[in-house]
Amino acid sequence: MARLRCAVIGGGYLGRFHAQKYAGLARCEFVGVVDPDAAARARLAAELGVATFADHRELPGRVDAVSVATPTVTHCAVTSELLAAGIHVLVEKPIAAAAAEATAMIELARRHRRVLQVGHLERFNPAVVAATSEIRAPRFIESSRLAPFRPRGTDVSVVLDLMIHDIDLISHLVHAPVTAIDAAGAPVFTDAIDIANARLRFANGCVANVTASRISLKTERKLRVFQTDAYLSVDLQQKLLTVVRRPAPTAAGELPKVDVEEQSFDQGDALLAEIESFLDAVEQDRPPVVSGEDGLRALELATRIAELVGPSSPAG
Repeated sequence: MARLRCAVIGGGYLGRFHAQKYAGLARCEFVGVVDPDAAARARLAAELGVATFADHRELPGRVDAVSVATPTVTHCAVTSELLAAGIHVLVEKPIAAAAAEATAMIELARRHRRVLQVGHLERFNPAVVAATSEIRAPRFIESSRLAPFRPRGTDVSVVLDLMIHDIDLISHLVHAPVTAIDAAGAPVFTDAIDIANARLRFANGCVANVTASRISLKTERKLRVFQTDAYLSVDLQQKLLTVVRRPAPTAAGELPKVDVEEQSFDQGDALLAEIESFLDAVEQDRPPVVSGEDGLRALELATRIAELVGPSSPAG
């Protein structure tokens, strides 16, 4: 089989990481990086020794699959043109700026029989992968994603910047539609929401409490899942999984002995795993791990939460 010809659209912060991964993969031919900024193109050409292009419209006929790591407002236009040209696309999260755009992208991928994968990176976190096999019918989920303030990403609220990671994970674990949302948040350092909390109720009875902040003094990414037979704690940053199982019955008067199992995982390379999975989906003609529909679901929930906590709402 001929090697897939790949490229990256967007030579900024995330695009550079995508480019590095493709450049190191022997399984594909890395054609180059697209960015309208000449300085960004020059930096990546010098770093990776690859060709660069000023416009993604130069790619049809040269590539089979691409990563799109451009600003969110351009995701729909760029991705749609590439899908229509017969190119498979891995688009960074959020899938698009609006649900209607995401829906159009999904339909275009279906019509042209192209893979459309969304870059929800935590799905490839080894601690999450291990936890998923242990989780059955969760009843309560709590997540916290805290980060120190950085200017990058502050053009959108913390819901679309950070919380959307956990929204996707929780939706993936619960497998039921959301029936109610309560949310609150506030702008602190920027004009957008910098800290937010949402309580999600699902049709199957599960409840999730989700917190995201980009004004914290520490970095924390944790997920806690409670179900009828166990409690799971996942440290997404340190790649640690703790499973506390329901103790076996004991004689009257005896304290139960709780079964605690702890696993630690290598830091690994979630972005590389994500790109490898994307290429597998293309080569094997199968659905991606994170589909366009998954990306749309996360975007719709994040948008509803963002509207509830927006500056114009009582919560803001």
